[in-house]
Amino acid sequence: MNEPIIARHWLAIAAPKAAPAIATTTVLALARIWNANGAEHSVGSAVLMGALSLGAAAAGVAAGNSTGDSVLVGTAFAASGALAFAGVAGYADGMPLPLLLWSLATTGAYALAARYWRTDRRETVAHERDITDRREERAHIERIETLRATTQVEVARTGAAYVEQLAAALVTRAALPGFDAAALERAGLPELPARHRDT
Repeated sequence: MNEPIIARHWLAIAAPKAAPAIATTTVLALARIWNANGAEHSVGSAVLMGALSLGAAAAGVAAGNSTGDSVLVGTAFAASGALAFAGVAGYADGMPLPLLLWSLATTGAYALAARYWRTDRRETVAHERDITDRREERAHIERIETLRATTQVEVARTGAAYVEQLAAALVTRAALPGFDAAALERAGLPELPARHRDT
C-alpha cells in the first residue's frame, strides 16, 4: 500500500525546460564557428544550407501527407528551420542578424514546446488523479473488510465466552445439593444432557 517517494533531481526537472534554448544556442554557436572557418559570404555554403532546409521541409510535408504523424512532421520542420537558421548565421558577417534569428527561433521553439508540455501535464495530472482514486477506493474496501472481520471475531469470542459461562453454570448448578433435573423438565425448562440427569 505504501509506495516509495521518488524525488527527482533538479537537473532532471530543468533539462526539458532548457532544451529549446540549448538547441538554438548550439546551432548558433556551430554556425558562427562555421562562419569563422570560411562560410561568411560563401554562396556555395548558403546554397547547400538552403537545399538542406528545403529538403527537410519537403520531408515534413511528405511525412504529413503519407503518415500523418505529428511528431515526425514537427521534427522535419524543426530540422528545416534549424538548417535555414544555421545557413543565415553562417553566411552573415555580423552578429546582430544571427542573434535576432536566434531569439526568434528560441521563442518559436518555446511556443511549440509549451503546447506539448501542457498536454503532458494534463495527462500526468489525470493519471495521478486516477491512481489516487484507485488507492482511496482500495483503502476504503480494506477498511470495510477489516471492520467486518473484526466484528466477526468479536461475535465469535462473545459466543464462545457465553457458551463457556453457560456450561460452567450448568455444572455448578448440577453439583448443588437438592438439584432435581426432573423437576426442571416438569417446569418446562429445556431438557438437560443425560450426564446431568444421572447425577
